[in-house]
Amino acid sequence: MTRTLQARPHAWKLKEPFAISRGVRDQARVLIVELHEDGKRGRGEACGVPYHGETPETMLAQVEQARAAIEAGCDRQDLLAVLPAGGARHAVDAALWDLEAKLSGVPVWRRANAPRWEAVASAVTIGIRDPDAYEGAARERAGFPWLKVKVGRGSPLQAVTAVRRGAPQARLIVDTNQSWTLEELRQYAPPLQALGVDLLEQPLAAGSDAGLAGYDSPIPLCADESLSTVDDLAGLVGRYQFVNIKLDKVGGLTSALELAAAARAAGFRLMVGCMLGGSVSVAPGMVLAQQCEVCDLDGPWLQAEDWPQGIIYDAGRMLPPVPALWG
Repeated sequence: MTRTLQARPHAWKLKEPFAISRGVRDQARVLIVELHEDGKRGRGEACGVPYHGETPETMLAQVEQARAAIEAGCDRQDLLAVLPAGGARHAVDAALWDLEAKLSGVPVWRRANAPRWEAVASAVTIGIRDPDAYEGAARERAGFPWLKVKVGRGSPLQAVTAVRRGAPQARLIVDTNQSWTLEELRQYAPPLQALGVDLLEQPLAAGSDAGLAGYDSPIPLCADESLSTVDDLAGLVGRYQFVNIKLDKVGGLTSALELAAAARAAGFRLMVGCMLGGSVSVAPGMVLAQQCEVCDLDGPWLQAEDWPQGIIYDAGRMLPPVPALWG
């Protein structure tokens, strides 16, 4: 066996600037990893976790430091000790899953014991914008089953009201990206419930989860930035009803499947999410999506360009990746 590793940064153009409470981006900057062995190629892609300081360059440096172990033939379990949780491990783990599928002829979803392999309804995101622009964006997506609405501290009720006018039937996730206080959560949650919001994602800053103890939210709360790995679960019990599992944070599908099992055992309901990135970055998340109530894997949909034979999105319905792409 001779395995070779290739890794490089890449930038995808977005359809429009993507604005959340932490800032605005007009590109999806990622790390692409390829593993070549016995004439087969496995691919992985990761955005990493920007709020943890990860960039394509820092992830590339991590992969280069692990090059010898990876090229020597480490498998996905070995990789857990070679790279820490984060984007670099996600990219390499995805490439290993893809390579295993190509070498064995057994698709990833079967190797991962997924309960099915079918299309899922994925939320698509409406980023922060002028209040009046939310309605138009929602109207363009009015037939989609799920919309995620990014809001900050200013006028969140005005924004969600505008989205509801534009998309009366859509199920809504409101994502504050840690921008509210507990007092603001108590103020906003009841009127958001009246607007038919199904899920409220990470209202408080990570590390402030203790403030949610004893709070009976009228809308289920979902931990995002407060959850990276299985070690974080204990501090979320009794404070959140959902957890958002992102492969860039947990360090790949291998770890994500373990986290999902532990979260379910701890009583949490499951959501799978993503960072920005192309179809290869979210393809492994489709495996996890087969067991999740809520799916938010719209990274490629937000882009103006993507991989050849990328994942198809049909009015919020996300088809599984074709074998030529991944898995």
